[in-house]
Amino acid sequence: MNAITYRSPPVDDRTIWDVWLSMQHFPAMAAADEVGLFAALAAGRSTTEALASRLDVDARALGILLGLLGGLGLAERREGLWQATVVARNYLDPKGEMYWGNMLRRFREFTPIYERLVAALRRKTVPGQTRASDAWESGKLDAETARTIAGYMHAHSVAASVGVARGVDFGGVTRLLDVGGGSGVFAVAIAQNWPKLRASVLDLDTMCEAARPYIAAAGCADRVDTVAVDFFREPWPTGYDALFFSNIYHDWDDAICADLSKKSFAALPPGGRIFIHEMLMNDNGDGPATTAAFSLLMLLGTKGKQYTLEELRGFLEGAGFTDVTSTPTCSYYSVVSARKPG
Repeated sequence: MNAITYRSPPVDDRTIWDVWLSMQHFPAMAAADEVGLFAALAAGRSTTEALASRLDVDARALGILLGLLGGLGLAERREGLWQATVVARNYLDPKGEMYWGNMLRRFREFTPIYERLVAALRRKTVPGQTRASDAWESGKLDAETARTIAGYMHAHSVAASVGVARGVDFGGVTRLLDVGGGSGVFAVAIAQNWPKLRASVLDLDTMCEAARPYIAAAGCADRVDTVAVDFFREPWPTGYDALFFSNIYHDWDDAICADLSKKSFAALPPGGRIFIHEMLMNDNGDGPATTAAFSLLMLLGTKGKQYTLEELRGFLEGAGFTDVTSTPTCSYYSVVSARKPG
C-alpha cells in the first residue's frame, strides 16, 4: 500500500466551512430575539457588559453571540460600543413595523441549537447536554469515542495541515510536540514537508492509539510517534524545541489558556518556539461570520471560544514569550507563533 501524501488542494475549503457553520446563523438570530437583544441594541450604543446586565444574561456568552451578529451584519461595534445595524433596526426591533418576530418564533422550534444557546445566555444547562472538552478535562476517553473524534477532526484538518506545513517557517525545529494532536494530521503534514524534523503527538492514551493508523498510512511512523500524557494532570515531556497546538486554545477559557501558555513556556528550552493554529476573530470581535459561528459552536460544546490575535498575544506574553507574530495559512486559519527568550 502506497503511503498517503498530504498535498495542497487546488482550492481551499472555505466554502465548506461557510456551509457547515451557517447552521449557527438562524439560531443565533432567534436567541438574540428571545432575550431582547435586538431591542436593547436598537435603543442605543452599549458595552457587552452593560447589555448583559440589562438583559440579565451571561456576559461571556453574550460577547460570543454579538461576535456572530456582527459578522452577519446585524450588530456593529464602534469604540467598544455595540449597536443595531440598519437591517436589525428595521426588521428585528420588536417596535418596528417590519418586525420578523413571528417568523423567528415559528421556525426556532426546528433548530435544537436555539434552545442550547438561550440556555447558555441564561446560565442554564439543557438536560443531557455534554461538552466535547469534558473528556480531556476528566482525562478519560473510551477507545470508540477516540476513534470517532480522530475521524471527524482529521476530515476537517487535512487541507489546514498542508496550509500550516507549507505556510509556516519551521526552519531550525528538530523536535516538535503536537499537543492534543488528535489523529496526528498536523504532525504528519509538517513531517512530510520538513524532512529534518521529528514530531510526537501528545494526547490521551486512547487518542494516541487512534492516531497510529493515520501516521502509519502516511508512511511517517519512523519520524512521527505518540506520547500518552494527560496534559492537565501529568508532567509534560521535555526535549522538544517547539510545541504546536491546533484547535486547542479555542476549547478553553482564559484561565486555562493562560495556564497552557505557562506550561508551554516551562517545557521549552531557551529559544524554543510555540505555534498556535486557530481561526482568529477580528480585532474588534465582530466577525468574520464563519469564525464567529465556530466560536458559537465552542460556546455550546466547550469552555472556550475563538480568540483574537491580541487575546492570544496576552496569554503568550503573560507567560514570558516574546516575538509574537501571526501568519495566515489556509481558509480562515492562522498560526500565531512566539519564542522563549534565550
